[in-house]
Amino acid sequence: MIIQPRMRGFICLTAHPEGAEKNVREQIEYIKGKGEVAGGPKKALIIGASTGFGLASRISAAYGSGASTIGVFFEKEPSEGKTASPGWYNSAAFEKLAQADGLYAKSINGDAFSDEIKQQTIDLIKKDLGQVDLVIYSLASPVRTNPRTGVTHRSVLKPIGQTYTNKTVDFHTGKVSEVSITPANDEDIANTVAVMGGEDWKWWIEDLKKAGVLAENVLTLAYSYIGPELTEAVYRKGTIGRAKDDLEATAFTISDHLKDLNGKAFVSVNKALVTQASSAIPVIPLYISLLFRTMKEAGTHEGTIEQIDRLFRERLYTESDVPVDEKGRIRIDDWEMDKDIQEKVAELWKTADTDTLPELGDLKGYSHEFHKLFGFEMDGVDYDTDADEMVWVQSLR
Repeated sequence: MIIQPRMRGFICLTAHPEGAEKNVREQIEYIKGKGEVAGGPKKALIIGASTGFGLASRISAAYGSGASTIGVFFEKEPSEGKTASPGWYNSAAFEKLAQADGLYAKSINGDAFSDEIKQQTIDLIKKDLGQVDLVIYSLASPVRTNPRTGVTHRSVLKPIGQTYTNKTVDFHTGKVSEVSITPANDEDIANTVAVMGGEDWKWWIEDLKKAGVLAENVLTLAYSYIGPELTEAVYRKGTIGRAKDDLEATAFTISDHLKDLNGKAFVSVNKALVTQASSAIPVIPLYISLLFRTMKEAGTHEGTIEQIDRLFRERLYTESDVPVDEKGRIRIDDWEMDKDIQEKVAELWKTADTDTLPELGDLKGYSHEFHKLFGFEMDGVDYDTDADEMVWVQSLR
């Protein structure tokens, strides 16, 4: 079938298997070009392994350290005439390429919040790897059903305390407009923390440890974001921020739980990047557009794979202790939060509108990165010819 992007708001309803493979291949080639990560992981579990930071983590572990990887994700399979979700095609491409390169790579597709998928993962680790020395927790689901209560929680993107009004952009059209978001109530906050906080990460580690599948000196890592004053009302001081506070506090609880294994848990605060999740947050696309332009001019711009590679090489796996801030967090957002960068973005923000944004920002770059998430706009892929949508993840056949 001919596969073209079909948009609905901030979601693309189609994905291109050949484009996804090209995207994964490019990330792999980047890591190969950087050489080995000394002391890196050898057996890694990535929970949320199919897109964004999770996929980049899987690629970095496999190709930076030769790690065997198990990826857990919840993606839609293809059917005749209908494409799979982009994460499905990403994972199919990763497994195909990794196995061709002699690397162990298997996947589990299902609800990572469920006890069933946790047990399935434990069984696979026991059968094939024995133990894992790295656990990445990178889930980005908006909904979670708690397996112990049966309650389904839905996260919301809202400020806390008062209505928030600021500029945002429709990155498809380039139109800058004003958006107002009403404040969250207590139930909204509790639900968002239940979905995006640290409880499920903690349960994963507890179950893995109880099963004996965590190695001595195991590291586990979750991802967070802080961002600038410009976005804090809707992000860090909003419902998502409450969830991230909970996630970051959970790292200390998990580290205590892993002491007898000499294991540690960290939260890495990452850079603002184009993801399916960030595209849904008002204000963020406009900020990222201005940020990308500013960081590219400064020569400090990073994509997802560059960010995670630097995290592995310069933070997690060095001969010295993992560097953290005053709250115990790894800061790989340091280039984004550089004082000069933030001052420039804040100045651009004042005059950014529909007419000035093409000059002030990098909306074209934002849109390109968004399309790449779904396998589109990849160089060397002919999108006007038939593509086989029926591509399978080898270990899930």
